[in-house]
Amino acid sequence: MSRKVVRTSKFRHVFGQAVKADQCYDDIRISTMTWDSNFCSVNPKFVSMIVDASGGGAFMVLPLSKTGRIDMSYPTVCGHTGPVLDIEFCPHNDNIIASGSEDCSVMIWEIPDGGLTSPLTEPVVKLDGHCKRVGILSWHPTARNVLLSAGSDNVIILWNVAQGEEVVRIDSVHPDLIYSACWNRDGSRILTSCKDKKLRVLDPRKGTVLFEKDKPHEGSRPVRAVFVSGGQILSTGFSRMSERQVALWDPNNFGEPLTLQELDTSSGVLLPFFDPDTGVVYLCGKGDSSIRYFEVTDEAPYVHYLSMFSSKESQKGMGYMPKRGLEVNKCEIARFYKLHERKCEPIVMTVPRKSDLFQEDLYPDTIGPEASVEADEWFDGKEAPPVLISLKDGFVATTKAKEFKVHKSLLKTTTASAGSQPDGSGEVQSLRKEVKDLKAALEELTKRVKELETKN
Repeated sequence: MSRKVVRTSKFRHVFGQAVKADQCYDDIRISTMTWDSNFCSVNPKFVSMIVDASGGGAFMVLPLSKTGRIDMSYPTVCGHTGPVLDIEFCPHNDNIIASGSEDCSVMIWEIPDGGLTSPLTEPVVKLDGHCKRVGILSWHPTARNVLLSAGSDNVIILWNVAQGEEVVRIDSVHPDLIYSACWNRDGSRILTSCKDKKLRVLDPRKGTVLFEKDKPHEGSRPVRAVFVSGGQILSTGFSRMSERQVALWDPNNFGEPLTLQELDTSSGVLLPFFDPDTGVVYLCGKGDSSIRYFEVTDEAPYVHYLSMFSSKESQKGMGYMPKRGLEVNKCEIARFYKLHERKCEPIVMTVPRKSDLFQEDLYPDTIGPEASVEADEWFDGKEAPPVLISLKDGFVATTKAKEFKVHKSLLKTTTASAGSQPDGSGEVQSLRKEVKDLKAALEELTKRVKELETKN
């Protein structure tokens, strides 16, 4: 008599849980744009989401602690003249965020500690180079101030943000719309999926195609792909019958997938989030009300289904917290920020453990906030693995050193932009504008008081 042996894994019992209502961010009008990006970005200081804005585009940046109902008049970042399509926080500086918009520009913003007190309209740096809308942004994981942007003009540009200049332009590779673009762990490769039904692995500095896979999924709906451990590639897409699929590929042997599994029939694009520390990949479908998670291992069938977090309401977007922002004493291995129509709801993924001591097997050294190479060095050909930190004492231990370094890198960014802006940094400009507005308001009020006095 054969007994089915259940695969042993410490992540078999991972469960998701939405936080209590008072820890959500309420009354936020999330953008209604039909664009397949995350619409949300988070780090250990802030949560940011794209919101509906009349005339132009805007996104909101809230300190993580500012939960509850958000006032209608809460200031936004509103410098774009068209709807914002993608936002992403810089991994090496928690106060810097990039945004791409339908107005064809990429803007870099500096968010003050504690959040915004007035609307932010002047970016630190504005990057112009695309001739159609910019829908994909991705910061380099190890090099400071290197940003990838991809637009509907089928062009990928790598920017040196501190100098505010375009360094690499990859414009002859993609004949059609780029669905997704991402880096590998040390930023030595770019992986793209395109409407011409091809996955491509590119050399970022030369812009050449190293590996290519035609039709990873047979269907015509968008394909998403991310690098997972060992240089392998995980892709999500659709079959001919519009069934959603997940597949794992080895780029050195792109002929057949290591595994290809069908999940369900639904039209929402599956956004993959991979955690290299645990080997768990989370699939969040746009318009779904669930998050599926799988473990990627070296043994067949390579992608093992773990479980599913389900809720009643569908998600319009999803933010993924970096490892250093999690609560390690609660065995939290991932935290998502799920966007509803009118709110943002954190969802915590936990491994059930009885002890509240630090679990070393769940938290290997993870990527820290320190860049391992400068932009110029990286563009000149220097590779560097990410700088890892231990989470044993929580994230607090690294904050002091980090804050000091943040200011230094901010100075770099701000002085570089000051060169391109005659009036100094964006911060000074916004203060001047504020003073000017206040003076105008004061004059208006004085005039009104005089009018009323003469009437009486």
